[in-house]
Amino acid sequence: MKRREFITLVGGAVVMPFTATAQQIERVRRVGVLINALSKDADAQARIAAFLQGLQEAGWSVGRNLRIDTRWGGGDNARARHYAEELVALNPDVILAGTGATVQPLQQASRTVPIVFAQAIDPVGAGNVETLARPNSNATGFLQFEYSLAGKWLELLREVAPELKRVGVIRDPGAPAGIGQWAVIQAAAQPLGIELMSVDLRSAETIERSLTAVARVPNAGLIAVVSAAGQLHRELVATLSAKHRLPAVYPYRFFVTGGGLISYGPDLVSQYRRAAGYVDRILKGEKPADLPVQAPTKYELVINLKTAKALGLEVPPMLLARADEVIE
Repeated sequence: MKRREFITLVGGAVVMPFTATAQQIERVRRVGVLINALSKDADAQARIAAFLQGLQEAGWSVGRNLRIDTRWGGGDNARARHYAEELVALNPDVILAGTGATVQPLQQASRTVPIVFAQAIDPVGAGNVETLARPNSNATGFLQFEYSLAGKWLELLREVAPELKRVGVIRDPGAPAGIGQWAVIQAAAQPLGIELMSVDLRSAETIERSLTAVARVPNAGLIAVVSAAGQLHRELVATLSAKHRLPAVYPYRFFVTGGGLISYGPDLVSQYRRAAGYVDRILKGEKPADLPVQAPTKYELVINLKTAKALGLEVPPMLLARADEVIE
């Protein structure tokens, strides 16, 4: 064998196994997660677990072909902006935005990094997407509900408290979504002759003062609309509503498992699992601009009979029959 042929043969023997090994190494994709809650929030952790499970079912595994960078905004707008910039700087392949409130700072940080939101209220009105059917944006995802659902909360409250005269609406007046929900409740309350009071979520002192004022009128009740601040103050609201014997309707199940009376809203765990499907499609080459914003597929009505008994209320049998879950 000639010297040149021997070198070529040895070189080929070395290169071929190396090439085969390189082909077996999967590319690790990077996914950012920005959640507008505290990391100690068990319900938020359950939603993230559902998201990760959805990714795993699609073939993604943390440590093998996926890296997750998670940041917790905690309902603080300044912190959310800081974390949005931090996540974008990591150059992720896609970012999961927990709510519409986290989409805004992410899009301010980048209009090119793909974003999937799990529970937005009005992404068109907020300027996150052009239309629901055709986002034409770097963001897409899933709606929580239409504004009309806010009128349903008043209907449920009146079913359980037929003599209702005054309703405190717990909301963030500075949030566009809070303004929309307030308008729907106003429209539903006017023909019924129900007086509304806005309960500002700026501080614990404001909430306590406002709920005391709501309770001064007999046959009063509460509606908590969707807001990050409302979730952060949910224990205080539950405590004060019990103290003042105020029946209350909430948008999410975790308010009721924590002692609230009634909730009606989307199954958030399901929303995050569905969001994993969109993240998977984007990681495999699809564009958020082409993926339509989808509505919830499942709403759940949850009633806490223990709380109803403590408030001296009897839940109508027809309302109980409609419930997806009854806590006794």
